Amino acid sequence: MIRLTSIRSLSAAALFLCTTPLLLATPPATKAQLDRDLLEATIPSLQSLYATHRYTVVQVTQWYLDRITQYDTRYKALIHVDTAAALATAASEDKAAAQAGKSFHPGPLWGIPMVIKSNTSIKGLITYDGWKDFQIPGKELVAPKDATVVTRLRAAGAILLAQTNMPDFAASDTNKSSAFGRTGNAYDARFSPGGSSGGTVTAVTANFALLGTGTDTANSIRMPSGTSAVVGILPTRGLVSIAGIAPLDWLRDNTGPIARDVTDAAIALGVMAGEDPQDFRTKASGTKAQPAPYTAYLKPDALKGKRLGVPAFIVAQSSTPTTSTMGQSRDSTLRPETRALFLKALDELRAAGATIVIADDLLPESFARMPVTTRPYLREGMDHFLRDYGPTQYHSIADFEKTTGSSIPGNIIGSNSPRQPAVTQRDLESDPEANATFFAPQQAMLAAYNEGLDRYHLDGYVYPALQMPPNDETIPQPDGRPSSGPHSNTGWVNKIGVPAIVVPSGFYASGLPTGIEFSTRPWHDGDLLGYAFAYEQFTHHREPPVLVTQPRPAEDQ
Repeated sequence: MIRLTSIRSLSAAALFLCTTPLLLATPPATKAQLDRDLLEATIPSLQSLYATHRYTVVQVTQWYLDRITQYDTRYKALIHVDTAAALATAASEDKAAAQAGKSFHPGPLWGIPMVIKSNTSIKGLITYDGWKDFQIPGKELVAPKDATVVTRLRAAGAILLAQTNMPDFAASDTNKSSAFGRTGNAYDARFSPGGSSGGTVTAVTANFALLGTGTDTANSIRMPSGTSAVVGILPTRGLVSIAGIAPLDWLRDNTGPIARDVTDAAIALGVMAGEDPQDFRTKASGTKAQPAPYTAYLKPDALKGKRLGVPAFIVAQSSTPTTSTMGQSRDSTLRPETRALFLKALDELRAAGATIVIADDLLPESFARMPVTTRPYLREGMDHFLRDYGPTQYHSIADFEKTTGSSIPGNIIGSNSPRQPAVTQRDLESDPEANATFFAPQQAMLAAYNEGLDRYHLDGYVYPALQMPPNDETIPQPDGRPSSGPHSNTGWVNKIGVPAIVVPSGFYASGLPTGIEFSTRPWHDGDLLGYAFAYEQFTHHREPPVLVTQPRPAEDQ
């Protein structure tokens, strides 16, 4: 395996310019050669392989497609594989490079095979959003155009292989959908990869793709990343546009990259970030954010002299049960085996040069209970999404229900549901109570978060990405209900819009992974990547899963 983590995409691009005329002379490759070079490949290492004409983009794309065919019948990470389009894009990139010769300038993700979470619009494909009723024959939610992030990824040269499975509307900590069934953890398919980006983390950690996208309303990039030994970034809200992504709670929703290492995640974030008139939260983000490229912040000594605080409410010996964005109650107590691995990670951070601050009054339980209300605006988010990204048959919730005869669940649009009563729905822009309902409480909670940083002179926070190990979903649950875990205690990050990143931090005795999460001040995404990179390089915790080919039993679908 070639792993050139020190090479940046710019140097690979420069090498490409010197050697592009040889592209058509790329020799055939054996499966053994491809396996050796592409398993655990990174963006820089793959760009180097392209630059030296070891492989064409078509060869690499086919290798990933073959791997999906070989293994995904067991893991069910992908709800739709777009084979023909992926190979056509790969062939066009090979042709364009050959025709341009020395004048060819590859984009930062040129020839990089990746997957997209299936709540994210891709022109001409169904936006499944995990829900069976968005794929009613003849009435499918077919996207009329790409989501903003998809447009940016395509422009950078990415090859879109497939759409990933996810729970209905991204509203669960597990990854079982009515559209496709249950995704299994790549380290053991009986166990959960977490939700709602569990399809993406499974695909990326299993080397079905080099890179993927996730979305996150309460933990859905970060918690699954912790279950699967990958890196997941929740950017500062407003750094990346969410336009074209089916909403769960649009005032808390976010999107970001999922990768096998921090360098790849940083490169992808640089592509995805940018202002977008379709998303008001991105306005002036270019002047607020730390300057790109984000790879400039990746230094092995980035943790030296840094002070990181541990939120008291996350590591408390017992804690008040939390309620999810969709009204689900769950035990958020940190499990003993998870605490033990987190304490080891703290020792590693100290050894890497960081000071760890633990105090009972540093983000206590009262912080976690601060209210930031978004439910009055749920319907607006779904209506606006269907208006802009719905198919020809429907462009609103009312249109959808009239056309299909199906109703969008009440918990998604703020009406009556089994767990939550209806609330009067309003438009944020015209609501005279918007400041009192949402903006002021959000700023108050953010001020409490920043006060802890200031009082203890901290550079950021660090805490477990999950409160528990991944759970076995093939055994009955004590209360008779289906599995809903694993759980985290990190949904507060979305309430205030600060950036966070999860990085692998070890394995349980069972062989299942865990991760730690860093967060810091808004718009300091570059610094955050630096902390994660330094920890990653100091520990090298990631180990790829050993996959098996036999399909899952019929009863576990």
